[in-house]
Amino acid sequence: MARILIVEDDFDIAELLENWLAEAGYESETARDGLRALDAFANGRFDLVLLDLMLPKLDGFGVCEWIRARSEVPVVMLTALDGEAEQLRGYDLRIDEYVTKPFSMPVLLRKIAAILRRSGERSEPNLLRYRDLTLDLDGYSASRGGVDLGLTNREFECLRELVKCPGRVMTYQMLLNRVWNYDYLGDERVIYSHIKNLRRKLGGEYIQTVRGVGYRVEKN
Repeated sequence: MARILIVEDDFDIAELLENWLAEAGYESETARDGLRALDAFANGRFDLVLLDLMLPKLDGFGVCEWIRARSEVPVVMLTALDGEAEQLRGYDLRIDEYVTKPFSMPVLLRKIAAILRRSGERSEPNLLRYRDLTLDLDGYSASRGGVDLGLTNREFECLRELVKCPGRVMTYQMLLNRVWNYDYLGDERVIYSHIKNLRRKLGGEYIQTVRGVGYRVEKN
């Protein structure tokens, strides 16, 4: 079942989308502002994002740019802004569809189905393998021996950065820069927490600690 992230601050529109998506057989999660959308996307797995533009805290363009730095998940912009400049900016950010409000729910559902169908037709998955681990770089999922590990997006990104360069030490700052993309204002403890959870889910000795420096995985 496809999972859809709804990013919409208007309660009535969000509720309408939730109900129609549920009736159409989709799972959904709703974020009411831009920052909550980033958090939801970082800690969940979604097949498509319905994204409003005029959002509190961080607008839809900012959210889309952040998502595109990490994922090729389909993005549909739902907005009352119908100007050419906004539409061009959206497509420059590689959105899949620009839908203006008010919109027809049946038509929107057809668009969603078509986009999901196209995104599922990629013939060659973009995979990264390390020992008995397989990382699906497009699907943001990792498996061990064919069993999905249930990683969050941030856990997946940490693992991806490590296995891309086996034998190389990834410093704490390098991981913060590459995974949190310079937008995290906290300290290195957030990395410790994610690596701890990642090790538990991996269930094997994959990630080595280089004390006071960072982490690495051994060369194959």
